[in-house]
Amino acid sequence: MSTGGGGEKVGGGGSGSAKTPSDFLKSIRGRPVVVKLNSGVDYRGILACLDGYMNIAMEQTEEYVNGQLKNKYGDAFIRGNNVLYISTSKRTIADGG
Repeated sequence: MSTGGGGEKVGGGGSGSAKTPSDFLKSIRGRPVVVKLNSGVDYRGILACLDGYMNIAMEQTEEYVNGQLKNKYGDAFIRGNNVLYISTSKRTIADGG
């Protein structure tokens, strides 16, 4: 009998201190983030939660199009297949121009 492909991911270096993407995502909950969508739109706010499909719930969310603030939302939900990346934002980014 064959056990065809378990759900576990095996790291390939043996470095015990390496941080996985999952560790990173757990560590930024409740912190300010920038979520960039495939369309190029940015959402900035507080990361409330996310799941394994990269579905994201945010609070105090602001929508930026071409670097300009377009909308403010209290809470926002972003479907994971639209997400290009998630970045932490240590401070409010001063828009130059």
